[in-house]
Amino acid sequence: MKYESLSLIALIGLTSAAPMPAAENTLPRYILRAREVPQEHSHNRFLAGTNANLNLNNPAGIKDAVFGLLGNAAAAAGAGTITDLDCLHQATADQAFTNAKAAGNVTGQSDALLYAALERNTGTVGLASVSCTQTAVNPEIQAVQQHQDPASAGAAATNKAIVLALAQQLSSIGANPQDALLSGTFAPGSVTDNTGAGNTCDTADDVEGCIFSQNLLVNDATAAEIDSAVAGGAPAAAASNSTAAVASNSTAASACPASLGSASASASTTPASTAASTGTNVQTFTGTLGGAPPPVISSAGSRPFSVKGDTFVNAGAALQRSCSVQNNACANAVNSGGSGSVGDCNTQETACNAAASAAKVKSRAALDFFVASHRRATASKASTSAGNSTSTSSKSLNPSYRHNYSFLTPFFLANVQSFTGTLGAAAPAVVQGTGARPFSVNGDTFVNQGAALQRSCSVQNTACSNAANSGSLAGTTVADCNAQEAACNAAAA
Repeated sequence: MKYESLSLIALIGLTSAAPMPAAENTLPRYILRAREVPQEHSHNRFLAGTNANLNLNNPAGIKDAVFGLLGNAAAAAGAGTITDLDCLHQATADQAFTNAKAAGNVTGQSDALLYAALERNTGTVGLASVSCTQTAVNPEIQAVQQHQDPASAGAAATNKAIVLALAQQLSSIGANPQDALLSGTFAPGSVTDNTGAGNTCDTADDVEGCIFSQNLLVNDATAAEIDSAVAGGAPAAAASNSTAAVASNSTAASACPASLGSASASASTTPASTAASTGTNVQTFTGTLGGAPPPVISSAGSRPFSVKGDTFVNAGAALQRSCSVQNNACANAVNSGGSGSVGDCNTQETACNAAASAAKVKSRAALDFFVASHRRATASKASTSAGNSTSTSSKSLNPSYRHNYSFLTPFFLANVQSFTGTLGAAAPAVVQGTGARPFSVNGDTFVNQGAALQRSCSVQNTACSNAANSGSLAGTTVADCNAQEAACNAAAA
């Protein structure tokens, strides 16, 4: 199977540890692992996104994004033609970013940037990892360095600078700069612990990543510090000699499903303050835990909705951003010692997104009423017209003409997976519903359509690879499965 080498590495680490009593037939909520043991599942969501985009075009033959996070000895097994193992991490992120940028996939670019900032494993608690000295192809990747072991010297300042630089790059491509906090690492381990154990987790079946689900993430900066850095304040210098990257040339308003929820701050020609004074706030949610959600200003233009200066094509995406900004502020307040819990913040975000969904349903009902009235009027006019009345009536009653609500597609489709390849089995359905995480694949839920489509393609690829390795698909190789996955992701883009 594709991940046999990773399983072997994990088993070697476990067999070297001292035996500990545990209840039979149960799995612990999380496991403390030695630093040299892979912690690849801590940020699963970004590994999955990076792999999906890396596989679109992988000339170096890098086997998996996880190898870029391992120590050099283990990384060599999956480096492909990359010989400078200190740069495998950067090379993986660079290629994934290049592919996502070519596809106009803002989510893919964001995943690659966040992956580039993840901490690499080192053999000792408190030991900083070696930085790559090569220049990345993409200036956005060049501007981002990997997090360092939180117990290493100066780690707090270094990791804060890394997060602020990352936030600037996320903003430049139209992604949410506050997401930079998600690249953070764990609480520091003890440098006097000669076992090399650090505070990590590694839960294989955790879709989002165990550092998130187990609330182990330590924020390196505040939301206000990120806002300041994005607004133009240069972050403290990280371990990089690169020049600050220019804004990405990718089209943030692409029709690519993965970028439906993204915005480009540079796309707006109207300052947020001006928009606020001339537009209408369509954010109706009234929860105030951690502060009220920022206004969603509706005005004119090709990207008529704005949240704190970021602009959006769709009201739904803008409302989701507003709810997300409120959630980040709430979580930061809790983690800084405020009352409540992160769980309370997440519950509030769910309610906020539900309020947005309810507003969309009301809008749909009003729109249906308008369209039905328009059709009746058109049909009535056609029936009383002479000469060309037959052709006019036929056009007005044609089903494809009557139900051409293409602008409603992002909100009301059932299965949004359109890929038709069936090597090893069809790609699982990406079902769109409502709520804070409206897209689902085999029971796993996602905020963004692009991430859900990538997961669907990945699940199909795994099934195909398993079948190829077992011999049940005669004449089919894992390479064929990978080619199909690339085509599946291309269809999503």
